[in-house]
Amino acid sequence: MDQFLTMLIEYSFRWMHFLAGVTWIGILYYFNFVQTEYFKETDASAKSAAISKLVPRALWWFRYGALLTLLSGVILAAYMGARMNFYITIGMVMGTLMFLNVWLIIWPKQQIVIANNDTVAGGGEANPEAAGALAAAGLASRTNTLFSLPMLFFMGASTHLPGMGAIVMSAEGVSTLAMGLTVLIILGLEINAIKGKTGIMTSVTGVIHSGIGLTAVLLVVMQYL
Repeated sequence: MDQFLTMLIEYSFRWMHFLAGVTWIGILYYFNFVQTEYFKETDASAKSAAISKLVPRALWWFRYGALLTLLSGVILAAYMGARMNFYITIGMVMGTLMFLNVWLIIWPKQQIVIANNDTVAGGGEANPEAAGALAAAGLASRTNTLFSLPMLFFMGASTHLPGMGAIVMSAEGVSTLAMGLTVLIILGLEINAIKGKTGIMTSVTGVIHSGIGLTAVLLVVMQYL
């Protein structure tokens, strides 16, 4: 195949990855930085109307943005093959966990919340599971926000930042200790997303600071261990 066409195909998937990723992460930040804070202050009727009419629309773009981001990322990874480095590998691990959180936790739990809201608005009995579902969705969403900062940092670092993280995974020099510790930290946070508490991530400033701190910790581990 002509070299230009080959590069165009790869770049087209990269462009698709960027576009879908901006949609996904943009709505994630809307949920966490705007909608959640608005729901804390608005009256019950406005909140109910938003859950019924606004949230489902936002969740559609949210979950399918996540799906397209993942699929285009998998195709890009196949194109890159042996060129994949430590930075982008860690970014992919966090991105994959974020996708799973969307489809296996946030979306199913939000379906319960939305259905309960519609039932109550229609005069029916509240679902006692709704409060727990909302909390579980919120924790997973906060964790995705936490992951998004280092994920975006390392995706960009894969082509723009030197250091140990820029070494391709198939080459000598990638620290097994650094890789193992990095994965353990990420998996520990994911376990908390499933069974733990929001803790410091409860506030907007808390989750932003936690994301920046996590980015710094992972970068130090990659570079110096």
